[in-house]
Amino acid sequence: MIGFVLSNRTSGNALMTAVAPDSSPVPTAIRLRTGLVAILPGLALTSAIATAGFALRFIPGMSVLSPMILAILIGIGFHNIFGTPDRAKAGIKFSLRRILRFAIILLGLQLTAAQVAEVGVAGVVVIVTTLVATFMFTKWFGRVLGVEHRLAELIAAGTSICGASAVIATNTVTGAHDEDVAYAVACVTVFGSIAMFVYPLLPGLLHLTPHAYGLWAGSSIHEIAQVVAAAYQDGDQAGYFGTIAKLSRVMLLAPLIIVLGMIARRRSDEHGHGRTQSAPMPYFVLGFIALVALNSLVHIPAQVMGFVVPATTFLLSVALAAMGLETDIAKLRLKGLRPLLLGLAAFLFIGLFSLVLVKLTTA
Repeated sequence: MIGFVLSNRTSGNALMTAVAPDSSPVPTAIRLRTGLVAILPGLALTSAIATAGFALRFIPGMSVLSPMILAILIGIGFHNIFGTPDRAKAGIKFSLRRILRFAIILLGLQLTAAQVAEVGVAGVVVIVTTLVATFMFTKWFGRVLGVEHRLAELIAAGTSICGASAVIATNTVTGAHDEDVAYAVACVTVFGSIAMFVYPLLPGLLHLTPHAYGLWAGSSIHEIAQVVAAAYQDGDQAGYFGTIAKLSRVMLLAPLIIVLGMIARRRSDEHGHGRTQSAPMPYFVLGFIALVALNSLVHIPAQVMGFVVPATTFLLSVALAAMGLETDIAKLRLKGLRPLLLGLAAFLFIGLFSLVLVKLTTA
C-alpha cells in the first residue's frame, strides 16, 4: 500500500527507489517508517482542513453545511490562494484513495436490514425506481447538453444516491478529473441545500402525511444531513422515516459502484487505453456490504456508534479536503454552465418523479 502511495509522488526519486519492488531488499520496518514519513505532511494538511470544516459549523448559520462540503471549499481556497506544497502530494493521494475507501466501508455500520424492512415494499420500490430513473435521465440529458460522460455520471450519482459521498465514491471507478469531482460536489450541494429549505414548506400544500413526506424527502434530497434537517421540520415521525428511507437509499451505493466499475472495465476493453483502463474492481464495496450485514446481526453499543458516525464523517471530510487541494478553479470555469444546468435538471427530475411515486403508493 505504501509503495503504491509513494509511486504517485512526483519528487523524491531516491525514496521511490528504496521501496520499488525491484530494488534491493529493505527491512519492512524501514519501508513502513519511510512511507509513513512521506505521507505525514499531506495527511496532516488534509486532517487540519477537515478539522476546520467541523469547527466552522459552530458559527451561527454554518451548521446547515456538512463538514464534508466545508472541507472541500477550504481545500479549494487553500490550493488556489497559497498553492499545495509538493511534499504534501503523497499524503493527499493517500487521503483520496485509502482513507476514502475505508470511510465508505464504515458507512455500512449506519444501516441495518431491519431499517430497510421498516421502509416497506412500497417504500423500497419508490426509492429504487427513483434512483434508477434519475441516474438514467441525468446521463441521457447530459449527452443532450454535451456534458462529458464522466462528469455526468458523477452528477447522476450524487443526485440519485447521497450527494458528495456518492460523488467521490463513484469516482473510484469512473476516473474523472478532480475538477469534475469538485464541480459535481458543488452541484449536489447547491441543489440539495435548496431542497433542504424548500421541502418543509410543501407538506401542507401537497397534502402529504408525515409518512409520505418523510419518504419523499428521503428518496429525493441529496445529502443525509439535508434529509434530516428537512424531514424533522414536519415532526419526529416524518424525520425518523425520512432518515430511514435515506439510509436505505445509501445502501444502493454499493450495487451502483459495482455496475459502474464493470461498465468502466468493459469500456476500457473496447478502447484498449485511456483513464478508465485501470478502473479497479471496487472490492471496498464488499466491505461496506459486510458491515451492513454485521450491523444487522450484532447489536453495536450506542457508545461505539457515537464514535463511529462522526469518525466516518471526519474521514470523508479528509478525503474531500484532499480533493479540494487538487482542484484548480481556472479549470472549473472552463466547464461552463452546462454541468450546472444538468444538476438543476436532475434536481427537478428527482423531486417531481419521486413525489408522483409517493403519491401513487401512499394514496
